[in-house]
Amino acid sequence: MQDDKPRQGGARSASRLGAIQALYQMEMNGETAGEVIPEFLKYRLGSIVEDEQYNEADNDFFQDIVRGVQARQDEIDPLISSALSEDWSLERIESVIRAILRAGTYELLGRPDVPTKVIINEYVDLAKAFFEDSKPGFVNGILDRLAGKVRT
Repeated sequence: MQDDKPRQGGARSASRLGAIQALYQMEMNGETAGEVIPEFLKYRLGSIVEDEQYNEADNDFFQDIVRGVQARQDEIDPLISSALSEDWSLERIESVIRAILRAGTYELLGRPDVPTKVIINEYVDLAKAFFEDSKPGFVNGILDRLAGKVRT
């Protein structure tokens, strides 16, 4: 039975969830931000998905994350790789976690208006929404390490 109440979290939380889904789709289908953003704005953000009503997203914030990751991926991926232990590579990480780390790293780099703690907590919560194992802790550790490098 469908619950008409929106899921918890504000517009920026909904934007981050949409950005993770868009980044995943971009990687899986070889699409660009310009291809996925219109689809998400029209059909996905703030919609009912799998019988759950999602909050309205901050569309500008969503677009900034997706476009920012695409534009800065050559900077973001080496940063993430530098925070991994020697026996791990970015390619070895599960694709949803990779999308979460890319979006979180972009926010650490490109969104000084968002506090570091908020960024890390939001992306750890997203990892918890997708995984029930140790991956949320992994996301926390990587983003915390990166925050120490890119934020003063």
